[in-house]
Amino acid sequence: MTVIDGDQREAAMVSRAERSRSNPDLGVLSGRLLFAVQRELFGSLAELGFDDLHHRHGAVLAYLELTGVRATDLSRLSGQHKQVIGTLIDELEGLGYVERIPDPVDRRAKLVCPTERGRAQMAAADKIMAAIQDRHARRLGREKYAAFKAAFIDVVEHQRKR
Repeated sequence: MTVIDGDQREAAMVSRAERSRSNPDLGVLSGRLLFAVQRELFGSLAELGFDDLHHRHGAVLAYLELTGVRATDLSRLSGQHKQVIGTLIDELEGLGYVERIPDPVDRRAKLVCPTERGRAQMAAADKIMAAIQDRHARRLGREKYAAFKAAFIDVVEHQRKR
């Protein structure tokens, strides 16, 4: 026989939808933040002429470096499987945002480098993200926002180690 304590009984009486509205868990909150930021970022990018990009491309674009980055590093940084990153790189290459070049340190490896269009997108995305963060810092207060972001980074890094 399963014994249900008071907290479990109370939780069972509240629907998941109600709990997501009134006391969302970390996954729900993180998802809401991600989707809202992506919607604003990619909407703004589309207005600037980068309307061929999709949210999924963020797994590569967010970690792209002007000097290039290996696909294995993109996979590690984004938390996505290598096959997913490879597919996204192929898409972005087809759209003219990146190119693969031999890694000068290891000729067997390739670097994913932004093209001129890719560099323009990176500059635009950096500006948009800075404005989003600045808006929240002004709204909450710079110190409170800095503390929130530090705590959020800590939670994310701790969770990624699991």
